[in-house]
Amino acid sequence: MSDHVYKKVELIGSSKVSLTEAIETAISRASKTMRNLEWFEVDQIRGHIKDGAVAHYQVVVKVGFRIDD
Repeated sequence: MSDHVYKKVELIGSSKVSLTEAIETAISRASKTMRNLEWFEVDQIRGHIKDGAVAHYQVVVKVGFRIDD
């Protein structure tokens, strides 16, 4: 088993539907241009309130990817 080096980047996903969809949106979009995505961690959760209800979710995620050998 070889040792690996990882890099972590911060992404912000948004959704009108849910926190989960905001996370999945960020990861799905990142996977189109980044390789070796391996894990994520939720760093912040924010949202927008309109007329007394949640109108929009925003999630800051840190995504880790393995650096190519």
